Amino acid sequence: MSSGNNQQPSLVGGHAEYVKGAAESTIGGITGSHAWTTSGEQAKAHAVDSMKAAGENRDPSSQGFGKVEQKLGQVTGCEGMAKEGAASKKPE
Repeated sequence: MSSGNNQQPSLVGGHAEYVKGAAESTIGGITGSHAWTTSGEQAKAHAVDSMKAAGENRDPSSQGFGKVEQKLGQVTGCEGMAKEGAASKKPE
């Protein structure tokens, strides 16, 4: 059996968790639910930590999506994604 404690952090998983947290936080803000807002903010903070850890374990020369990842990071305002994309870009 696989245990969740042994999983390596994932950039994709971290981004998905961040989106989930942002949605929860927005719902909490709209409905006035402090519990939803707090849960969303906690999920976003955990997601950022996961993405940082995944980025540290990643070899840009063999992993990453290059220019696409860089542009997506710039569009979404995710500095880490933009930096990772720039590091993994293949020379043209």
